Amino acid sequence: MKIKFWGVRGSIASPGPATVRYGGNTTCIEIRTDNNELIILDAGTGIFPLSQTLLAELPVQANVFISHSHWDHIQGLPFFIPNFIPGNTLRLHGAFDPVSGKGVEQVMAVQLQYSYFPVREAEMKARIEYVTLSPEQRLQVGSATVTPYLMNHPVIDFGYRIDCGDKAVFFTGDHEPPYNIYEPGDEAHGEYQGFVDEKLATIHKAMQGVDVLIADSSYTQAEYAAKRGWGHGTFDTSIQSALKVGAKVLFCTHHEPTRGDAALEAAFDAALLANPVGTSGLSVRLAREGECFEF
Repeated sequence: MKIKFWGVRGSIASPGPATVRYGGNTTCIEIRTDNNELIILDAGTGIFPLSQTLLAELPVQANVFISHSHWDHIQGLPFFIPNFIPGNTLRLHGAFDPVSGKGVEQVMAVQLQYSYFPVREAEMKARIEYVTLSPEQRLQVGSATVTPYLMNHPVIDFGYRIDCGDKAVFFTGDHEPPYNIYEPGDEAHGEYQGFVDEKLATIHKAMQGVDVLIADSSYTQAEYAAKRGWGHGTFDTSIQSALKVGAKVLFCTHHEPTRGDAALEAAFDAALLANPVGTSGLSVRLAREGECFEF
């Protein structure tokens, strides 16, 4: 399998000299199976440069899996160039939204209004299909099996496990490890802790034994106290999860948009010192825009 990172920044695109090494585009990851089947994880601004490369292999059959509907994970979809070319197919997968009562189709419908974009969906030439997923509903994409798992974020957020032969990848989307919202001694603390433990066990089981874990690592441990409840993990929680599930490679991603390359590397190095991987065999890396990883 091959993984290529087209966007690794969180929250808002952050181009400029301070982010040139790791990139300023928001989340988009290209997965290729051994049979060259195309799976795209999230459609942040990074999907635009990805789409430019796809023009060399028309017609395109693109299976896009959206982790959740926050702007930084969907805002590139209207600029996915194959959408404007007859003969291509975009199959968009994602969650049902209990607030709006709509499926993943609203991800396109909201953006493709004249108030926000000059081209309506009806004017796009490609075939666009929508697949609204349920948690742990397995889906076959060619030789790969893609399974969504409910993660922890302020909106419905899917992490995706992709299995292909004896290889496996897990992408968390935006994810904050669940925690007990009650203080020790509160009447509800014990019951809620049971819920937290069960949720963590389900997530870790979903990640178990993957070759590659791509995890939301937005914050340092020191920053997290002020960001608790925002729905993002830390370098520390990502490393600890990777060790627990026996992952071989961890890519830390969703980089804080205010953190330039030098500060990002410093925060990453500090986290490695605080969380030694020892003889586990785990390789921990910073996700870098344009990087390709094959396994």
